[in-house]
Amino acid sequence: MPDRPRPTHTLVGEWRSGTSRSQWTVLALLLVAVTVCFGISLPFYSVMPVSTYFVWLVVGMLLLKHRQLTVLVAYTVLGALTLAVVDGLHDGQFGSARASGMAALALGGALILYQSRHQRSGLPVPLGGAMLADLRDRLQRQGTVPPLPDGWHCETAMVAAHDVGYAGDFMVARLDESRGQLEMVLVDVVGKGVAAGTDALQFAGALGGLIGALPPVALVEAANDFLLRQDSDETFATAVHVLVDLRTGAYELHSAGHPPALVWDHVDRQWVADSARGTALGVQSRPELHHSTGVLQPGDGLLFYTDGVVERPGLDIDAGIDWLRETARTAVLGGCEGAGRRVLRKVRRGDDDRAVLVLHRRSMR
Repeated sequence: MPDRPRPTHTLVGEWRSGTSRSQWTVLALLLVAVTVCFGISLPFYSVMPVSTYFVWLVVGMLLLKHRQLTVLVAYTVLGALTLAVVDGLHDGQFGSARASGMAALALGGALILYQSRHQRSGLPVPLGGAMLADLRDRLQRQGTVPPLPDGWHCETAMVAAHDVGYAGDFMVARLDESRGQLEMVLVDVVGKGVAAGTDALQFAGALGGLIGALPPVALVEAANDFLLRQDSDETFATAVHVLVDLRTGAYELHSAGHPPALVWDHVDRQWVADSARGTALGVQSRPELHHSTGVLQPGDGLLFYTDGVVERPGLDIDAGIDWLRETARTAVLGGCEGAGRRVLRKVRRGDDDRAVLVLHRRSMR
């Protein structure tokens, strides 16, 4: 027979899911613990004075939702203050130090309830943080390129603005092994860091469900319609879509307001800027899409990036693209593996998200 989960494991699992039952169970355990402390404070107040009850308020803030936390704070603060008054009157030593401790405890309880009441996720702090981390991880997993056939290498490198871990730049990818086709979309949602991260996650989920189900133009148009349906007037994005035949190296590229892709010419050993640009998604009902095609010969490659890589205050974007061409040239001469990370390390720190996508067809030996 399979081992039954222990009660503590069951309680922890329920607490992580935020169920009402687990919240009331945790509250009951904390109330018992506080009551035990009251029993110690009553005869030995000097061992556990009013200031020690801050610990239970902090523990409650970490474990409980607002409703249950209100009960714990009220019980703990009122009980601790009552004990302090009773002990002070009994000993005749109710001085200013004890009064300030009581005031601090009451103020601390009020601040904890205020913070909990305005916790936008409605969850305790650790659970809210875990939820954000899970959203970040899901967004990053969207950018994982499936293992490619021999002769091909693809990698992504991304850095969020201010190194917060939540970015508006993301990628979705799909490999059709039966047709030998790789399809990828690199997107830059307007905004920076956490502010753009939630929009990016929602948009990434929509694109993840569309990629492979629609042809390139229809996919980009559906993505545009999705952004137009959002409540915000400022929800728009640039995107570049590429479909590559891994058997022949032929590729088809569609750009919607995205910075021009770079094509690596292994003969001339330089990056050449593609001409496709177009207009951003979420701005007008029918975006202007620019289309280009080509063939990657063994040794050739493609490089896609977001504007945070090439845009700088006071610097023309064309100058930024020229800088990237030379920087990427130096990076790939040392081998395409890790080239994206080497490029990003050369980018000056800024207040915008940065992403690089490199696809390389290895030379035949």
